[in-house]
Amino acid sequence: MNEKTTQDAALAASADCGCAPTPAERRTLFRDGISRRGALGLGALSAVALSAFGISSGVTAAHAASYPSWDDVQKAKQNEASKAAEVKRIEGLIQSLTQKVSETQAAAEVASTEFYNAQQAYFAAIAEADSLQEKADAQAAVADESARKAGQVAAQLYRNGGDDTSLELFFADSAANADELLARLGSMDKLLEYNKTVYNDAVAARNSAQSLSDQAVVARDERDRLQKIAEEKMVAAQQAADAAQAALDEQSSNLATMQAQLAALKDTTATTVAGYQKGVEEREKERKRREAAEAAANAGGNSGGGGTPGSGGWVRPHGGYRSSGYGPRSQQCNANGCSSSWHYGVDLANGCGAAIYAAHSGTVDAAFYNGGYGNYVRIQHGGGIATGYAHIKPGGFAVRNGQWVRAGQVIAYAGNTGGSFGCHLHFEVYINGRYTNPIDFMASKGISV
Repeated sequence: MNEKTTQDAALAASADCGCAPTPAERRTLFRDGISRRGALGLGALSAVALSAFGISSGVTAAHAASYPSWDDVQKAKQNEASKAAEVKRIEGLIQSLTQKVSETQAAAEVASTEFYNAQQAYFAAIAEADSLQEKADAQAAVADESARKAGQVAAQLYRNGGDDTSLELFFADSAANADELLARLGSMDKLLEYNKTVYNDAVAARNSAQSLSDQAVVARDERDRLQKIAEEKMVAAQQAADAAQAALDEQSSNLATMQAQLAALKDTTATTVAGYQKGVEEREKERKRREAAEAAANAGGNSGGGGTPGSGGWVRPHGGYRSSGYGPRSQQCNANGCSSSWHYGVDLANGCGAAIYAAHSGTVDAAFYNGGYGNYVRIQHGGGIATGYAHIKPGGFAVRNGQWVRAGQVIAYAGNTGGSFGCHLHFEVYINGRYTNPIDFMASKGISV
């Protein structure tokens, strides 16, 4: 990591993070996630990701509104009737833009929540199918062991003459007396009873194993069904986020100009239309300058990345310490709901605004607000391997959907969005769509998390 990256991360991490957001704050966080600063994280869904499901993004400019030019405003000021008509037109366009932004953001929030719920249902189905199969395998092992014991007892009985005890009564040359023979007969009866019990246990275990195995098959079918639903919901969520971003971009591109045009039409002073136009242009130049400075800062931070990739090309996705590991944990709740009793990733805490790095090179295939994950990025690395990064701060995306990133590149900044209890990175690893232990996986790549 170079000095520039360190300085940027330290500066960002100095911000006060607070605690879990309220429902009202959650809505604000969702809106902030779809902002001009967050536009990098909400670009058009990649053609690769969409074509995999046979779906197009559906975001087009076919129905773009016709906005007034400054010439239109200048001409409208020539008489009162034209001016009144133009004022009404502009006010209607402003209202339409505002309504469109509100509606698309609401739809995006619903879609993201549906994807989050579908993803969690899929994860739960994975656990159920795996649990049933493990139980089936355990019962099958019990059945095998019981059958083995029953076979051993049967063989011993066969060697001792089976259960035809009358033969031994008459031909018990080795028995010293009747008492010894009766003792032998009693032992043989117990052996027969024991073998019957062992056999019954083997049959019961085998039946249980078969029943559990049948249930596991049904559970795997349900798991696969839920996986398809989750994939469809992911695409729908990204499309909704794209639509919300497009609406916000349209508003951002036109609202300030129309507000200035409206003010120019209503102005009865000597201020000219050209004066209003110049003011808008100057503010737009300043905005672009700020955005260029932010982009340059991100580019400078990206050069250092998360450190030098190991031999396998993997890096640690975040600095700081491990605040929560993978696996079972006590359920936690806040205003946004309750966490799962199984933690599907690993939490790394390094302060609010600290840089988050791509753990490996790949293509971003999701970048949007994702329910309890908050602002979320997912990267596909090839070979069925993907990584997920959650709780990114509002406006903290540094990459867009469909963008190729290299290992160690800054992709976002840590935050407290979604079902979070303080600023941190929640990091997940998926293999063929299934979650896996990220600590063990990264360790296999020579990286400690």
